[in-house]
Amino acid sequence: MRGMLLGVSAVIFIAAAAGNPRPPQGASEPSQAAQPPVGRGGGGAPPPALPTPRLPDGTVNLGRVPGEKGAWRVPYITNMGMRLVGSDGQPLPELRQAQAAGRAAGPGGAAGGDGTGRGGAKAEPWIPWMPWSAAVYDYNSRNNSKYDPEGYCLPPGGPRLMATPYPMEIIQLPESRRIIMIFEGATHIWREIYMDGRPHPDGEALNPTYLGHSVGRWEGDTLVIDVVGFNENSWLDYFGHPHTDKLHVVERFSRPNKNTLRYEATVNDPGAYTRPFTIAWDVPWEPNGELQEYICQENNQFLYRLVDDFGQPIFGPRRQPGELPTGAGAR
Repeated sequence: MRGMLLGVSAVIFIAAAAGNPRPPQGASEPSQAAQPPVGRGGGGAPPPALPTPRLPDGTVNLGRVPGEKGAWRVPYITNMGMRLVGSDGQPLPELRQAQAAGRAAGPGGAAGGDGTGRGGAKAEPWIPWMPWSAAVYDYNSRNNSKYDPEGYCLPPGGPRLMATPYPMEIIQLPESRRIIMIFEGATHIWREIYMDGRPHPDGEALNPTYLGHSVGRWEGDTLVIDVVGFNENSWLDYFGHPHTDKLHVVERFSRPNKNTLRYEATVNDPGAYTRPFTIAWDVPWEPNGELQEYICQENNQFLYRLVDDFGQPIFGPRRQPGELPTGAGAR
């Protein structure tokens, strides 16, 4: 009963910032078993790997080399449940076995015991579910992610920033001891990582936000970012893995060569999962890439015609009994 109530509460809460079943911001949906990077400059063989660029002080340069163009071509990863890795950085053995057997959850896959081609929590037994988080995930699976917040132009939050298929830049500012990440997609947002050794705010000072509060440090050539203070208005991915405001993410960025950014994130949310888990993937460099203006929210009148499972507007005031939708009853 507790799981059901929490699941329903989470769905109603998410409905206030709901999404739709289409992939975010017009992207097409690839197979979960092999998802190639997607971006405006995609296609063709990657250029030969060049050495890792560095800043004048010897620190790894995670962005452009002076005088050149370039951006990171973030891949479209719809289901992070298929990206779990072990301590060796390799996919979990049980995940590989599921993929080999054709049981991996994905659009049109054999795992769809719910009639959608998506198998829900049972198709991902390697995820350390709690009853309520499994119930919410099953709900999102059955309705094909109808209430995905990012589908309504809300920020992706959490590690999903690194799984939304639009270019991204990393700008290092060692003189001010901070790093800025700028994303063309994901509602054209940016994040700031403090590198000055400050702690996270405590108590009421830690205001929950979509992207959380990020502090970073270097461990050799790896940038490690510790993030807390997330609100509950986002999902971990398009498939609808939920999280709570207890979410704690530790990200690791490395650049083994000029053309590759290795991304790894350990997700620890004791409110939704019984133990931490780690996800990882590579992000390719697009040497001629540049960010363009992309405004997802502009003139999005469709939002005001959306209703939840109870027939109430997702955006705008709730209807009173007997009141017709705006536009002479059109829906």
